[in-house]
Amino acid sequence: MGFARTCSVALVGVEGVVVEVQADLEPGVAAFALVGLPDKSLVESRDRVRAAVVNSGAEWPQKKLTVGLSPASVPKGGSGFDLAVACAVLGAAERIDPRAIADLVLLGELGLDGRVRPVRGVLPAVLAAAEAGYQQVVVPERTAGEASLVPGVSVLGVRSLRQLIAVLNDEPVPEEEPDGDGRPDAMLAGLTVPGAGVGTGLAAEAGALRDLADVAGQHGARTALEVAAAGGHHLLLQGPPGAGKTMLAERLPSVLPPLTRKESLEVTAVHSVAGILPPGEPLVRTAPYCAPHHSATMQSLVGGGQGMPRPGAVSLAHRGVLFLDEAPEFSGKALDALRQPLESGHVVVARSAGVVRLPARFLMVLAANPCPCGRHTLHGAGCDCPASLIRRYQSRLSGPLLDRVDLRVEVEPVSRADLLGQGARGEPSAAVAARVGEARDRAAARLDGTPWRANSEVPGHELRTRWHTDPGALAAAERDMERGLLTARGMDRVLRVAWTIADLACHDRPGAQDVGLALQLRTGIARGVPAGFGAER
Repeated sequence: MGFARTCSVALVGVEGVVVEVQADLEPGVAAFALVGLPDKSLVESRDRVRAAVVNSGAEWPQKKLTVGLSPASVPKGGSGFDLAVACAVLGAAERIDPRAIADLVLLGELGLDGRVRPVRGVLPAVLAAAEAGYQQVVVPERTAGEASLVPGVSVLGVRSLRQLIAVLNDEPVPEEEPDGDGRPDAMLAGLTVPGAGVGTGLAAEAGALRDLADVAGQHGARTALEVAAAGGHHLLLQGPPGAGKTMLAERLPSVLPPLTRKESLEVTAVHSVAGILPPGEPLVRTAPYCAPHHSATMQSLVGGGQGMPRPGAVSLAHRGVLFLDEAPEFSGKALDALRQPLESGHVVVARSAGVVRLPARFLMVLAANPCPCGRHTLHGAGCDCPASLIRRYQSRLSGPLLDRVDLRVEVEPVSRADLLGQGARGEPSAAVAARVGEARDRAAARLDGTPWRANSEVPGHELRTRWHTDPGALAAAERDMERGLLTARGMDRVLRVAWTIADLACHDRPGAQDVGLALQLRTGIARGVPAGFGAER
């Protein structure tokens, strides 16, 4: 009779649950039972573990073997339990000291030859282990950098089960031969998921960020983009094809400030679980950028899938930009499903396998044509769309969704002078990013000691009662509310935008001009207020 236990982690969304892996050997007919609510990929670990143990030079126990995963009520899936199961079996067989693995958290998939392959979700798994009080984790060597991001945890990266057995027994560690030069590295296969969004611009690399100087003209839209970046406000760009809506949205990440350490860990955890974390770059430092196609389903946007729900586009864009180009072409149900995460900053997905809470604090940018042909707002361009068709097309963006959009800007066609004239290049991203950073610093100083870090996150009640505008500054907004041009939510969002504009203009609090520009950017009605900051003004 032999017994041993060790630990691993089960992922539920982007949160981890520490699982105790217990192995029990009893006299009887040789058999291997795995219990504790495993899915099919975890059940198949019986064959992988047996082959890996034998090919690592250890003897497989010829007894009745039962491996239990506790707590049994938590669904468990994936191949990340292989290493823990193998060590628990070897501990029960006294091939290694059971006391040496009792307080270890082991993560990794085993190949049939005993190599330890990387798995997704290492960062959230190690975070869960650290929160539970564990101080030592063993992970595949390829993901040791990702695991090391968690402070206070000792990380051991191993290439094979043989190496781990040698470490636990205080024996000389065998050298594993690396793959030949120029050969594809199959060990990286476990880090990515086919079709999960790899290569679609989910995370913009620092060297690949596009510059706002490439955009000719569009002073009003550039102002709205700067305000959106400074306060985290949602933005609608509406105009004819070729005006530069997509160019503006693609350059928004270049003016966003770098992620803080806490934000980087949040984003990295989501991308690790989704399988889109670039190999060799364990920490995401720049704001993600996600631009799904307009044929995307509701599940691909908010999260879902078979079994335990997986992160969708709103979670992959967490702390970054979610760009919905050709927004009216998206499914109405998919767009309206964004309303709850736009308000709360997270999304709760309920499935038969469980309920998952996923982070979704993103900056949404919508781009839309004025009509199906795109020429409705152009003078003399010959729009052939009937009025009823135009109304139906524009109504695809529902009122409740648009009410949550802070900035709505008409993007005019670029003039010949702006495109070909001297000095046609606009202000570079670096100059705009510097102003955005200063505005965010002003907001952070004002919000210090509160749970909010950007103006878009502050509840309207707090803005109205805790931070006051100049006397009479809200007069125009109050008139618009009386006329029905603004809802109560719209008034709160105008107030948030006004605070962002005041931060960009280095004002202590919003004045009448700041509120007027906020109203102009929301309603599209000219208020006689100059737009722009710095060189744009």
